[in-house]
Formats: sequence, structure tokens, C-alpha cells
Amino acid sequence: MSDLAQAVSVSEPMRVSHPKTRLISWYAAIVLILVAWLYAPVIVRLVRQWWSDPDFSHGFFVPLFSGFVLWHTRARLAAIRPQPSAWGLPVILLSLAMLVVGIFGAELFLSRISLVLLIAGIVMFFPGWTMFRAVLFPLSFLVLMVPIPAIVFSQITLPLQILASKLSAWALPVFGVPVLREGNIINLPAMPLEVAQACSGIRSLMSLTTLAIMYGYLMEQRTWVRVALAVASVPIAVAANGLRIVGTGLIVQYWDPDKAEGFFHIFSGWLVFIVSLLMLFALHRGFRFFEGNSERAS
Repeated sequence: MSDLAQAVSVSEPMRVSHPKTRLISWYAAIVLILVAWLYAPVIVRLVRQWWSDPDFSHGFFVPLFSGFVLWHTRARLAAIRPQPSAWGLPVILLSLAMLVVGIFGAELFLSRISLVLLIAGIVMFFPGWTMFRAVLFPLSFLVLMVPIPAIVFSQITLPLQILASKLSAWALPVFGVPVLREGNIINLPAMPLEVAQACSGIRSLMSLTTLAIMYGYLMEQRTWVRVALAVASVPIAVAANGLRIVGTGLIVQYWDPDKAEGFFHIFSGWLVFIVSLLMLFALHRGFRFFEGNSERAS
């Protein structure tokens, strides 16, 4: 009888908590449907920009990777007991206010980033803080799918154009090409070479940083190495873009200026991006090599 009473006492909380969990799931499903309906125009315009703007084409992979991370950790997430928190409600209200301001103010960035903030608020409000901490990485990764505001984008691309021009003006004389640089214009004996906004390296920088974060998550367990790979993607992308401009200058000077346009220009972009990925991989292998040597030395 005592064993039976103990079994009944243990099973009663389980029967009480199960309907609560199921009720929270229904509430969350209804809210997600409402969010999908509310943000449908924002999401459609966002996907169109991913498709039409090469600078942000990496946006397609961001939500897919976040979904993969959630699926990969589904067992751990399913074990978390829902503990709804009222702190999620202010976050939800703030995100909706940002959506309204973004729509009426024609500010795409606000309306788009409010979606990420709204998801964060929903996670806090329904499953609670424990679940929010568990999904913080894939949730934060979604920020990379939102294109940078135009005013910030221009402030980033111009310094990158100047930096790429300086790197090329320094490297080309090593190969016997005299150079006179004027801002982002590299004057070669054959013809002037302009480092335009599309050649600033912002496209490869954003794509490589996104891939570096994905690569670090999939291939590395140590947090500091993941952070180092993400940070190192910035100078790697800048150096690779400078290498591309140097190659273009050599083609202009020693081969044919017309060859620097069209197919060769596009092909060099893909080639340099592959080189960037190889450099990132080599850096990761270098971390493992030095760590292995230090462990053997100790």
C-alpha cells in the first residue's frame, strides 16, 4: 500500500504539469501564427532583398542555420521545464512599437530587427529565462540576416574602399607596376583602376563572418576558438579582397585591360572567397596544432 501511495503521489504532479505544458504550447503556437501574419510583408521584402542584393545574399543561410542549431539541441531543449516570465511582455511591447515606427517611418531596419526582438520576448514570456538562455546563440545569430542600414553601410564601405586601395598601391609596385593612388582610384600606366563600392570587400566580409560563426559552431567546441575564428574572418576578408584587386591590376598591366572585366572579374571574386575559406580553415588547424604541441610539452 505504501508503494502504491508513493506511485500515486509521484504521478499526480506529472499529470498536473503535463496539461500546463501543453497549454503553453498551444498559446505559443497561436502567437507564432499571429506573428507570421503580422510580419508577412516585412519577411517578403526581406527575402526579396536577399535575392536581389548580392551584398546580403548570405541571409538565406542564417535562419536555416539557426533552425539547424535548434534541431540539433532539441533533446536538451525538450528537457527544459517551462517557467513563463512576465519580463517577456515589455520586450514584446517594445518590439511591436519598433515595428510600428519602422513601418510608418519607412525604416526597414527597425521593422526587421523587431522580429528578432519579438521572438526573444516570446521565448521569455512563454518558456521562460532558462529556455531563453538555451536558445540565445541561434536567436542572436538571426541578427546577421537583417541587412545593415544604408547610412551605416556607406560608413563601412568607404573606409574599406580606401583600405583596399592602400593595400593594392603598396603591393603592386612589388610586382613592378608603378602606381599613383588618388583616394580609391589607382592610376596604373595602362589605365586607372577604381575600387568601387562593390569592390570594397563588404560582401565577402559579411559572408565570411557568417560562415566563420557557422564553421566554428560545427567544428569546434571551445568558445575562445569560435570567437577567434569569427574575429579573424574580418582581416582575412580584407586581405583577400586586397589580393583580388592586386590580381586585377596585374591583369590590366601585363595582359589585357578588357580581361579584367566580365567573366574574369566575377571568377576572381569566387576564387578569392574560396581562398578566404581556406585561410580560415588553415587558421583553425593552426590553433589545433599549437594546442597539441603545448599539451605534449606539458
